[in-house]
Amino acid sequence: MNTVFAQFARFFSSDRARSLAAVFVAGCLTGLANEPLGWWWLAWVGLVPLWQRVLGGMSLRQTALVGVVWGLGFDGVTLQWITGVHPMMWMGVSWGQSVAIAAFCWVAITVVGGAVPTVWAIAMGGLARWSRRRAAGPWLAAWLVTSGAGLWALLETLWSRGALWWPWLSLTQSPHNLVILQLDRLSGPTVVSAAIVAVNGLLALGLRASGRRRWLAGAIGLCFGLHALGWASLNAEAVPSAAASFEVGIVQGNIPNDIKLYPGGIRKALLNYRDGYNELADRGVDIVLTPETALPVFWSGARNIDSPDGQLGLAIADRGVPVWLGTMQGDRRRYTNSLLTVVPATDGSLATTSRYDKAKLVPLGEYVPFADRLGGLISRLSPLTAILEFGDRGQNFDTPFGRAAVAICYESAFPEPLRRQVAEGAQFILSAANNAHYSSTMPSQHHAQDVMRAIELDRAIARATNTGYSAFIGARGRTQWRSGLDRFETHHAALAPRTTRTPYVRYGNWFAAVALIWIATGIAVLLIRAPIDTA
Repeated sequence: MNTVFAQFARFFSSDRARSLAAVFVAGCLTGLANEPLGWWWLAWVGLVPLWQRVLGGMSLRQTALVGVVWGLGFDGVTLQWITGVHPMMWMGVSWGQSVAIAAFCWVAITVVGGAVPTVWAIAMGGLARWSRRRAAGPWLAAWLVTSGAGLWALLETLWSRGALWWPWLSLTQSPHNLVILQLDRLSGPTVVSAAIVAVNGLLALGLRASGRRRWLAGAIGLCFGLHALGWASLNAEAVPSAAASFEVGIVQGNIPNDIKLYPGGIRKALLNYRDGYNELADRGVDIVLTPETALPVFWSGARNIDSPDGQLGLAIADRGVPVWLGTMQGDRRRYTNSLLTVVPATDGSLATTSRYDKAKLVPLGEYVPFADRLGGLISRLSPLTAILEFGDRGQNFDTPFGRAAVAICYESAFPEPLRRQVAEGAQFILSAANNAHYSSTMPSQHHAQDVMRAIELDRAIARATNTGYSAFIGARGRTQWRSGLDRFETHHAALAPRTTRTPYVRYGNWFAAVALIWIATGIAVLLIRAPIDTA
């Protein structure tokens, strides 16, 4: 035992341990660039230790370890809000099971997210060692830095196409650094991610290579130059709205999760959303937006006091103001998480004129992945019983005020489905979320995701949540109003439809394709060169 402790002591006092500790701290500090602290400037230096190790000629095993350590720091800090799922005893699980679920979720999403810097470090470390056997000079160093930026964009693109994704590196800049985020209008969130990686790479060269002044000047010049482009875009004259704006009311019902699915919570939800609807109708709004599953019952469109949803139905029929209603459709065995457009008719009836079903579901939270193979194991960690079905990925949402793009909760992290909806004619964005599951860190990061979507797509967003933060966000990402946390609130503001098409809307994530071509071209050039004689 003493021998084991002695080995640990020698390791933790070694240069290697101190190097890994520096990388881990750098990853943690980069995580602090995200909300709720929002120290966005840390991201512009937080990858320097990672770059230094990758460019330093380390072995494959060492670069893999460096990537893992940085990723654990960044994703572990960024995603610590997932532990807020505990306690879950109100769902019928024990205290121990609740802790196990929270710990498993934190580890799982940290590992999945940390795979991006891990794969990046392995690939860039190998590329640096191989390329230096075939070429040398400033041009090679510049190619490695630009290739590293492009590779990060490629990996984020690939990982974001999966089921489990959240922290884009560019999320570190939202919502405070709106200037640089304007660049994401070009090709989505990978543009700013690549910019951050490139600036960090140039700083790393400036701290370790000959001609360091040149590299440091390049890092400063690139950072300021990109911010200047973003500033010009942010302050450019806006294209006029496609149609007259309309007044949207938002109800934040504030129904805690631990009571939401029980009789007392259901009654409170029905009363809060009915009263909030009536209050906004009195203010003369054109339509009311409610959060994800605002009514935790199956909406039937009834208009009577005896039906669970009938009191809200009576209010809608009486006031005549349509509603975007977050509710469930289906039955207790199979159902969808849906947003409906409920419109009162002249005869007092209610019609559902459009429906959007959530298409990106939360693994373990809303469905059991690989249920046919791992269902027995995963069911021990997941309290799910009923089956929540996936919505159609090609659906659109037409409303009395034009077509809307819709994101229900977790879908805010995935820009491609929203881009597809905008490309097919959506003129504004509706974001509906619960956000009561997790710690208070999560709502601020969720709001930051929607700020990025507004900028990328040049669309205003009305954002309704159960417990906060609800918001109105302009097409350039400026937050025009944001609610508080854990309180009942109503608010209304004008929402302006738009028909503009950013390069990202038109062409998608073309930047990732260009990055792949750039990396492949450089490798091809190096392949035709004779290896450098190092004898």
